[in-house]
Amino acid sequence: MERTNWTSISHFILLGISTRPEEQMPLFVLFLSMYIINVSGNLIIIMLTISTTHLHTPMYFFLSNLSLADIGFTSTVIPNMLLNIFSNTKTISYTGCLTQVYFFVSFAAMENFLLAVMAYDRYIAICHPFHYPMILTKRLCVQMVASCCTLSHLHALLHTLLMTRLSFCAKNQIHHFFCDLYPLMKISCSSTNINTLVIQTEGVVIINGALTFIIISYACIISAILQIPSAIGKWKAFSTCGSHLTVVAIFYGTLTWVYFRPLSSYSVTKGRIVTVMYTVVTPMLNPFIYSLRNGDVKAAFRKWLNRIWYSGLK
Repeated sequence: MERTNWTSISHFILLGISTRPEEQMPLFVLFLSMYIINVSGNLIIIMLTISTTHLHTPMYFFLSNLSLADIGFTSTVIPNMLLNIFSNTKTISYTGCLTQVYFFVSFAAMENFLLAVMAYDRYIAICHPFHYPMILTKRLCVQMVASCCTLSHLHALLHTLLMTRLSFCAKNQIHHFFCDLYPLMKISCSSTNINTLVIQTEGVVIINGALTFIIISYACIISAILQIPSAIGKWKAFSTCGSHLTVVAIFYGTLTWVYFRPLSSYSVTKGRIVTVMYTVVTPMLNPFIYSLRNGDVKAAFRKWLNRIWYSGLK
């Protein structure tokens, strides 16, 4: 069979989560609801952080950037998926597919780096509380977020450029609901060894490097907490980390399961289900995880609702 390179293919067909007609409407309603909850919940976090003075701290600055990354993460995937559910062609252009790969990888890496930065924030707050304002200055916080953004885009650019070197023959059907790295590599008729190698080396350094940093930070945090004599003091200190640890466990658990395994053992069906967890479910749950476990966010939200209520009565 004559090999055709990437640029000769004008489009790909995204088969989605299910091809059964009777499942299309329930899937549309489900994912639209989750997308609305995700965007509105994360926008509320961002708005509360900006409008509430006592939330103008490094912790909430990083949290608002995480919420912004979550919105971008799901917005890269879900709107196009919802359009394709009722589309007869279910196609995505070559340019659109590459663009989706780039922004998906970029926002995933951004969330990865921000979770590491937030672990550092908790480390300074618990292990060096008296030096917290002097260490995490506004300038340093902005520089850290800017560095996260820069590294994320470089990471995404590398993987996107590697996708352009792959060849695709007659196959252009992607058994997924968006253009992801492994599903695209599965339908390639050229060697994907370099792509797989980079994912499992550079990808391991990026993802596991941030995860290792988080683990070290929490090892120091736990060591500092154990030195607190009061049980109430220990619980109060550790409770400020509970939300972050929950998000870390969900995000890295699903991400590692999908990408850090041989391409030959990758299952598209199982991969789709797990991918939904970190592309849709985790970003949707983040605002709830942080707000339900955080008294400052709940208090700011109640005040915001009261302002809306009283302004509506006037």
